[in-house]
Amino acid sequence: MSKELKRVTLVVLLMFAALFASTSIIQYFQAGSLSADGRNSRSLYASYDQQRGPILAGGQPIAESVPSSDEYKYQRVYSNGPLYSQVTGYFTQGQGSTGIEQSLGKELAGTSDSQFLTRLNSIFTGKSPQGASVETTIDPNLQQVAWDALGDLQGAVVAIEPATGRILAMVSKPTYDPNLLAVHDGQQVLDTYNQLLAAPGDPLINRSIAGNLNPPGSTFKIVTSSAALQNAGIAATDSVPNLSRFPLPGSDNTVSNAGGGTCGGGDTVTLQTAFVLSCNIPMAEFGVKMGEKNLTDMAKAFGFGRELNIPMAVTPSSMDSGMGDAQLALSSFGQWNDRVTPLQVAMFSAAVANGGLLMTPTLIDSITAPDLTSIKSFSASEFARPLTTATSQTLSMFMTEAVSSGAATNAAISGVSVAGKTGTAENGSGDPYTLWFTGFAPTENPKVAVAVLVENGGGKGQSGTGNSLAAPIAKKVIEAVLGK
Repeated sequence: MSKELKRVTLVVLLMFAALFASTSIIQYFQAGSLSADGRNSRSLYASYDQQRGPILAGGQPIAESVPSSDEYKYQRVYSNGPLYSQVTGYFTQGQGSTGIEQSLGKELAGTSDSQFLTRLNSIFTGKSPQGASVETTIDPNLQQVAWDALGDLQGAVVAIEPATGRILAMVSKPTYDPNLLAVHDGQQVLDTYNQLLAAPGDPLINRSIAGNLNPPGSTFKIVTSSAALQNAGIAATDSVPNLSRFPLPGSDNTVSNAGGGTCGGGDTVTLQTAFVLSCNIPMAEFGVKMGEKNLTDMAKAFGFGRELNIPMAVTPSSMDSGMGDAQLALSSFGQWNDRVTPLQVAMFSAAVANGGLLMTPTLIDSITAPDLTSIKSFSASEFARPLTTATSQTLSMFMTEAVSSGAATNAAISGVSVAGKTGTAENGSGDPYTLWFTGFAPTENPKVAVAVLVENGGGKGQSGTGNSLAAPIAKKVIEAVLGK
């Protein structure tokens, strides 16, 4: 074979090798990213070529795909979009998706592995392919009540069924209308998305499970008291000195109670009184007395630092480790670097309400194929068991007394035994407080556990409290559940 022929043969072989390599890379390694690229018009058209399954609340669609009159076959429509936006999320051209639209996107599109036979059947029968329907745990009436109760305040409301973990309501404000992000105009979608990114209050953030987490304030005293009772062997009647100022160990700074002065009368104060009256100083003393490990172990038992999907990913709540006594004192009443989601705070109450057993929170009741066969149905599962029955009973007693005659009286409901805990968290010198309430009812047979977050002091700077602003919101949610 001549040298020239060998060279031509080698060049041809190299060209085939290059072609094989490039097509393999595109087909196998870049397929996912190319398909997800907003500039991929073929993928974009394909995503609207079949009917995406509906998202339901109470059996009624809160997100569904309807026939479209333009070049796309279907239009995604959100019924009462702002009310459910943090549940459904959005499905857009070029800006991806969020919420259930994202986390169960394959099921809704009909492309999950469990729907292979359904897709195969549509090929043979000639039927138009269709995604599965997703039934949420959301109670439409309760969602509306929570929405209305929060009003124009920036914050969140979460309501959980303690015995099952089913999330009955999940509201976050400010919010947005996902219909504005579902239009078939890429530039309009981008403009709307950028406007929402620049809007005050981060309306695209679901602050019930994510975002810049807040200090829990005195709601964290549920964790501290649980740790004292269960991990440190401290009894409800055990006491510490009843001080009007508490010098932080190794620091020139001091801690005071919310109203100034001591925690009730007397030279000493019990753990129970400190909880019921929501006093910072004795809780700091108990925290230092029990030590960091007892406190952080209890926080972890409630779910701090643990991954959770509902099915959207929940930002883990957090607190420091390796703290000195000064930091531990502050952390013991929900300050220092303690950070939580409203869902986590609702889980505090849900565990106490359910005898110490914390069920896994979820937004999903069932996923059903177009032919009505079940793809997945809800089954209650244990998330953790942070408390013994005895500890949960003691905490339930503390929380019930806090509502009946303590620092959480604005959650009281006539004829109903309500358990609760308020929180008024500091965010820095001169910054508005973060306001909280969490609780459950009825105390003897809990139907719902609630957490309410009000950010930016509820517009009252440092004069608002958890009892004045957050507790009345929770009261309305609890009353709706109990039919009051």
